[in-house]
Amino acid sequence: MVDQARARRLAKRISSIVATAIEYEIKDPRLGFVTVTDAKVTGDLREATVYYTVLGETLDTEPDYQGAAAGLEKAKGVLRSKVGAGTGVKFTPTLAFVLDKVPEVAKDMEELLARAKAADEEVAKVAANARHAGDADPYKVERDDAE
Repeated sequence: MVDQARARRLAKRISSIVATAIEYEIKDPRLGFVTVTDAKVTGDLREATVYYTVLGETLDTEPDYQGAAAGLEKAKGVLRSKVGAGTGVKFTPTLAFVLDKVPEVAKDMEELLARAKAADEEVAKVAANARHAGDADPYKVERDDAE
């Protein structure tokens, strides 16, 4: 039977251990701008997927995705040893690293929202000077003067 709460706790612990090891213990310069964002563990606790993002040295430079992936692949054994020592589970899960595209998607969403806001402002400018087509009260009833 799968204990989802235990899997979530283990995933949280694995992400913490991997992030700390990357920051303080792994001396690979390719991992300098790698940030661990999340981890998922299978129900049998045998496999862990670690999600990460890579930032550029400055805001204008493109991140080195291939270098970061190669650095993580090289450090996979050391990181798995750290996870095994830090969690104390009977079977240390195998680690798989997946690039998390959340920052790029968030940037695209912000650009779309900015375009939508600009379009709304343009519509509001046009609507400010707009007039009704036809009579102001299209439902008025004509009266007979004979009454």
